[in-house]
Amino acid sequence: MNLTELIGYIGATLTTFAFVPQAIKTIRDKHTKDISLFMYIIFVLGISFWFVYGILLNSMPIILANAVSFCLSGTILVLKIKYK
Repeated sequence: MNLTELIGYIGATLTTFAFVPQAIKTIRDKHTKDISLFMYIIFVLGISFWFVYGILLNSMPIILANAVSFCLSGTILVLKIKYK
């Protein structure tokens, strides 16, 4: 692993796992009133495109980060729609 890839993994890990507290809180409380539906729709779509981009580049930091981010933010989006 080279320095560039290491930096990618560190950045991917930090930005991806920033969603963990929000996902846990949303799952636990089932309270989504203060979460923007429009923002999460756009964000999940953006993550989907980043994931495909990572596959096209064969870049594991991009693929892994966006797969995990999709699961976390997708969960929040589903709960936002369900508990609206």
